[in-house]
Amino acid sequence: MCGIVGLFLKDKALEPQLGSLLAGMLEVMTDRGPDSAGFAVYGGGNADHVKLTVRGAGLDRIVNQFGKAVTVTVRDTHAILSVPIDLEERVRGWLATERPDLVVIGTGQRIELYKEVGLPADVATRFGLAGMSGTHGIGHTRMATESAVTTDGAHPFSTGADQCLVHNGSLSNHRSLRRMLEPQGIHFATDNDSEVAAGYLSWKLREGATLAQALEASLDDLDGFFTFVVGTESGFAVVRDPISCKPAVMAETDQYVAFGSEYRALVGLPGIENARVFEPEPARVYAWERN
Repeated sequence: MCGIVGLFLKDKALEPQLGSLLAGMLEVMTDRGPDSAGFAVYGGGNADHVKLTVRGAGLDRIVNQFGKAVTVTVRDTHAILSVPIDLEERVRGWLATERPDLVVIGTGQRIELYKEVGLPADVATRFGLAGMSGTHGIGHTRMATESAVTTDGAHPFSTGADQCLVHNGSLSNHRSLRRMLEPQGIHFATDNDSEVAAGYLSWKLREGATLAQALEASLDDLDGFFTFVVGTESGFAVVRDPISCKPAVMAETDQYVAFGSEYRALVGLPGIENARVFEPEPARVYAWERN
């Protein structure tokens, strides 16, 4: 049993509040997943730069390694490296050879991804989620029922640029999918079935599918029960398996679209009393993109 939240803003006036709204939603889902939590926020970006989210210890020691061209922002156990595109290969090479203990868990123009073991409210506070702004974000609270309680096992999982996924459920064919995807150049850092789902979508997107097409294909290729909430650079999508035994509720207004594993995750959102509240239908893809 896990908790999922997601918030996609249509109204630019709400963008400074994205982090605080998402933090409140995440905390409400604590009893669905008290052992670890994580979130991804899509904030500002630079077309000439890539953001690398790096996790590990001793992050202060990398601050001055690349000169003024690379900006390093340390948040607790994570750091965001804003790297000019022409220096990305050099920076990745340095990390691989000089700091192999550090893990790159997210990359893209706009995405910042954070996750840790601990209560959702504590994780949100450690990384300063309430102070973050952006256009959309997704989050996850985990109750580890099939694997150990570790930061590696926490969600979201990101296997492609500006792409991430959170999952509530269980996949029965993730091992066979992994064996199919690895020769295609999709690399995995954990044994978590949710990372395989993220990798599957990355593969489909790389092959030219739209996000909606990739999610529709997942309904045929992924066995098990699942609810996925997916973030990309420009949007936000939700899909449930054909049985849909996992709880899910959505709300839409002129200002936002929100997702929660339970309605109570949404009650603190502005104007929720006037929202169109609905349960997403089984085997149907819901997607929104920013203009």
